[in-house]
Amino acid sequence: MFTGIIQAIGRIHEYEARGADARMLIHGGGLDLSDVGLGDSIAVNGVCLTAVALTPDSFSVDVSAETLRVTAGFTPGAEVNLEKALRLADRLGGHLVSGHVDGVGTVHRFAPAGESHLLEIDAPRELARYIIRKGSIAVNGVSLTVNRVDGARFALNLIPHTLEMTTLKHLQADSRVNLEVDMIARYVERMMPFTNVTDKD
Repeated sequence: MFTGIIQAIGRIHEYEARGADARMLIHGGGLDLSDVGLGDSIAVNGVCLTAVALTPDSFSVDVSAETLRVTAGFTPGAEVNLEKALRLADRLGGHLVSGHVDGVGTVHRFAPAGESHLLEIDAPRELARYIIRKGSIAVNGVSLTVNRVDGARFALNLIPHTLEMTTLKHLQADSRVNLEVDMIARYVERMMPFTNVTDKD
């Protein structure tokens, strides 16, 4: 489990295709790996991946063909947002993020808006019902608040601190981004068909 508060910007240093799968060596960009062990989870651009090898300043992960199919941003040399798994004693500064990407969105617009930036994203149509005004969403692993929704397109405001601390500053029109919707919305949807079922026991 994660919070969507990015701890470092890393870089994919090596990308080795292994059939349809891949292994990536990621430089941590200053991420403190001293408390990370083999088998621990690290969110890479919002994708929960398992550390299979470690050095003081880098880690390796295996990425399955299915993960590669449903995500974006894993290319050699690419910068990536990094967050270590949440501990129970940590502050929940963002929102609960599972690291299981729901789909890939496409940037419609990314432009200055005063001191901040306006980011408009077209989500996959099947995810639109989970995205609401003032709700939470993770974009490339970054916890953000939705300001406006119009069909499958939604708008976000990125403050200067968010741009400085994440890779979102590199976005442009047609960039592809990993999206994870608020998990509470998914649970509510699943529960709804059962709300009128009478307990017969």
